[in-house]
Amino acid sequence: MANPTTSTKDFGHSTGEQFKEKGGQVADKAKEAASGMASKAKEAVSAVGDMVSDAASSVGSTISKSAERATTATGSGVRHLGETIKEKGPQEGMFGGATRAVADTLSQGGKYLEQEGFNGMMEDVTELVRRNPMPAVLLGIGLGFLLGRTLRS
Repeated sequence: MANPTTSTKDFGHSTGEQFKEKGGQVADKAKEAASGMASKAKEAVSAVGDMVSDAASSVGSTISKSAERATTATGSGVRHLGETIKEKGPQEGMFGGATRAVADTLSQGGKYLEQEGFNGMMEDVTELVRRNPMPAVLLGIGLGFLLGRTLRS
């Protein structure tokens, strides 16, 4: 007959080993599940980031197109104003010369806005600042000073 203490010890030892084995398997499955959830969370965050990036790009494109249309429309209006002033203003004497000069300047400015649009205008301003950095900085400081004085009062 077997010793009851020995068989209980063996049973306890084998049961403990089975628990360790099962516990290890459960831990491995939990790690796999956590890894899978982390991977899916990363994919979801990446997808949301892509959606936000696409939306921002779309909004930027829409704003750019709106600015182009507004600039072109403004150019057309300024050009027409110049033509109207030329037609309806005085034609003779000193006022006639001034009227023609103002009308021609408005017409040319309107034509420039229509042809170049907002993007072309910004490229020209950028090039002007690159060629003349000091006057651009001084102009910026002056405008900032005037804006500050206006807002403070």
